[in-house]
Amino acid sequence: MDSWYLHSFLFFAALLRVFGLPTPEIFDVDGGIDRDIFDINEDLGLDLFEGDIRLDGVQERNSIVGERYRWPHTIPYVLDDSLEMNARGVIFNAFERYRLKTCIDFKPWSGEPNYILVFKGNGCWSSVGNMRFGRQELSIGKDCDRIATVQHEFLHALGFWHEQSRSDRDDYVSIIWDRIISGKKKNFESYNDRETDSLNVPYDYSSVMHYSKSAFQNGSEPTIVTRIPDFMDVIGQRMDFSDSDLLKLNQLYNCSSSLSFMESCDFELENVCGMIQSSEDSADWQRVSQVPEGPENDHSNMGRCKGSGFFMHFNSSSVNEGATAMLESRILYPKRGFQCLQFFLYNSRSENDQLNIYIREYSAASMNRTLTLVEEIKDIPIGSWQLYHVILKVTNKFRVVFGAVRGTGASRGGLSIDDINLSETQCPHHVWHIRNFTQLIGSPSGSVFSPSFYSSKGYAFQIYLKLSSLPNIGMYFHLISGANDDQLEWPCPWQQVTMTILDQNPDIRQRMSNMQSITTDPFMTTDNGTYFWDRPSKVGAQVFFPNGTQFRRGRGYGFSVFMTHERLKSRDFIKGDDVYILLTVEDISHLNSTQNEPVPTLGINDLCTSFKCENDGVCIIRYGKAECRCPSGEDWWYMGERCEKRGSTRDTIVIATSSTVAVFALMVIITLVSVYCTRKKYHKETSSKAANMNLENQYAL
Repeated sequence: MDSWYLHSFLFFAALLRVFGLPTPEIFDVDGGIDRDIFDINEDLGLDLFEGDIRLDGVQERNSIVGERYRWPHTIPYVLDDSLEMNARGVIFNAFERYRLKTCIDFKPWSGEPNYILVFKGNGCWSSVGNMRFGRQELSIGKDCDRIATVQHEFLHALGFWHEQSRSDRDDYVSIIWDRIISGKKKNFESYNDRETDSLNVPYDYSSVMHYSKSAFQNGSEPTIVTRIPDFMDVIGQRMDFSDSDLLKLNQLYNCSSSLSFMESCDFELENVCGMIQSSEDSADWQRVSQVPEGPENDHSNMGRCKGSGFFMHFNSSSVNEGATAMLESRILYPKRGFQCLQFFLYNSRSENDQLNIYIREYSAASMNRTLTLVEEIKDIPIGSWQLYHVILKVTNKFRVVFGAVRGTGASRGGLSIDDINLSETQCPHHVWHIRNFTQLIGSPSGSVFSPSFYSSKGYAFQIYLKLSSLPNIGMYFHLISGANDDQLEWPCPWQQVTMTILDQNPDIRQRMSNMQSITTDPFMTTDNGTYFWDRPSKVGAQVFFPNGTQFRRGRGYGFSVFMTHERLKSRDFIKGDDVYILLTVEDISHLNSTQNEPVPTLGINDLCTSFKCENDGVCIIRYGKAECRCPSGEDWWYMGERCEKRGSTRDTIVIATSSTVAVFALMVIITLVSVYCTRKKYHKETSSKAANMNLENQYAL
């Protein structure tokens, strides 16, 4: 957000307060309560192991399970019809994060013996590891449709237990037992190093698999206290994988690379990530740490580390008009056919300079390796780092080329680039850049609306960022009246809005950005019966842009606790007092049906239909075969292939006693017979020897 827009908005907000004009009408997805996985399940009365784990039979008690419980690198899945639309889109976003940061992939089930059925069950839960049941259930129930929650439950399915159950956890956290809800202390058990394996990775306070400090608390005091106080507000994060989460997952599954990641470069090394200067240009890019006319430091470190902090700079003041400098990446090899190029760009007082993005593609049909212009970036704001995304669609091996062009008129600086990331993922649709961010936090006028944006379908919208209600930061989506409203469908159907506060770490793989999604349900109504997502000119309030233009703004829907202020101050969410909010509004109506997905057949994975268990036994699929799990009590149990036999402690004692007496009697009989036979044999041998001696004496005579 530029300074003019910010100051205009603050002035307009002041007018609203003076004249008592209405504040925006907003509604919370979660009722204004930030609930963790375990809170959701606890409110539902679920009694799951460690809060969200369904135990299936006898399992090794490892923090990561044994090899026979591992999945293949590509996991088959089925999305059940019961899943809510927003959950479906969130699940696919979670899959993309796995692909970006690991070698784990997901594919629709096509007859494999084992697969994961994701459905809307009661709460959020999973089994741990590949249980080889055939169909293995994973529940993404109501209020579980958050990307980090999906990542968490799939990490369980991949073989991971909770971080605080490690054998060494008491060295890092203290469990305050008298603050735990009665009957829930079993959820805080830890296991010795003969039962657990942390893969030689240090204890991780920031793991997405760690309990929060308030897990299962019976009051307002924390149940988990970190031995290093600075980590009290770190544990229990539900944003993204931590570095250690990824290290353990990639070690367990022997991942040597990520599926959709291609390149990241912060120019800290002198080899500039293998990039080369083109022989076809008339100027060069230079690797520098600062420029007199700006920037004073790079974007990666923001001057925080002496002796480091480099970027590439094109000095347009030293060349003639029209001069170009071409910086080419190393050769890259695509797999998916679509890519997103992301980088930070700085313009130091050169209004007419521009940056062109080219592709140099290598193919058998085009041996001359000509450049293809993808995008021209003009009118670059002066005096600050700006974030840009460029959509690529390359199928052959290629180079990305950054072409800086000296513009017309006087030039007192040039262009700089830093923190380049390339991945085979979808680019966000819009970037909301908010400058001087810390001035807004906690101030009475701190709540701010974004500029207006348009979705790919043509819907106009704004984002409302509520910063005045510390310690939480809220974020809401509003449809607004726009130029395309007459041609659009109303109420607005199945547009998934994904709002992301960007972690500005230089490497996209190490970012822990905070992402949340909502979906416009055309059937959603308000208390008075009107459609929530109807046309803003019909249901919206009359408001004004800072320049005085009138428009209509619909109701807001989002999160009163999108993020806490403490988490926002962590990592690189605020960098150089700048915050970036990435926005995507995507039509997901095609996810409204699973008709295009294969459906498991009776003959392969639903063997329990024809395999009936008796006496309330439960049928499961294990190693491709139907088995019965039999019920049991304190002194009785059922057994047999179909739980057809009943056993009890009394019966066992009687049988054991009878067996002992019978065995004892048998041993006595055997002993007596043995003694008798031995004595008889001894007498027989003695008589024979005596007869032989008599015979020998007779011959001697």
